Amino acid sequence: MYQLTAILILLLLPVSTHANIQRYEHLIISTQIFTQTTINDSAVSYQEYAKLATDKAWLSVMSERLKRFKPDQNERESFLRTVYYEATRAGLDPQLVLSVIQVESGFRKYAISHAGARGYMQIMPFWIETIGDETHNLFHLRVNLRYGCMILRHYLNKENGDYSRALGRYNGSLGQATYPQLVFNLLQNTWHYSQPAG
Repeated sequence: MYQLTAILILLLLPVSTHANIQRYEHLIISTQIFTQTTINDSAVSYQEYAKLATDKAWLSVMSERLKRFKPDQNERESFLRTVYYEATRAGLDPQLVLSVIQVESGFRKYAISHAGARGYMQIMPFWIETIGDETHNLFHLRVNLRYGCMILRHYLNKENGDYSRALGRYNGSLGQATYPQLVFNLLQNTWHYSQPAG
């Protein structure tokens, strides 16, 4: 259904918009995973995480840093495994995603903005109709992180790898430096991680 919609849009629009349609098609195709697999409130298992993880120390280091926001170790590590998994599958740096989450919601699962954005990554409900399914609950851990990572990846592609502009789009403040700078400051001062040598 999503591919059919993209093809119809492509046929109806002028040739000059072809590049934008390709980007839109890419987003549609990349989000078909929503209809092919079940995503919910369950965290990523350690086995799923381990398939993608290249550094066993990452989870331990990040868990220590996240402790003030999530005191329970099991909850903290489940959350981090899921962030790592969803960020990595979207081609994003997990530390960048942690920085975005801290700015967006302060790691509060049930955060709601004055505009109605929801959850850890503050997803607006219109995204459910755009790329998801009406059964998706934006407060569910995996759902929220999947949407947030895919949306940020989409904006990063749209901006040809320009993180400032992509973050501005994500936040709805394109052209203003405040939001990207908050994310970059947290990335540098709190969430930066270098894999140990050896």
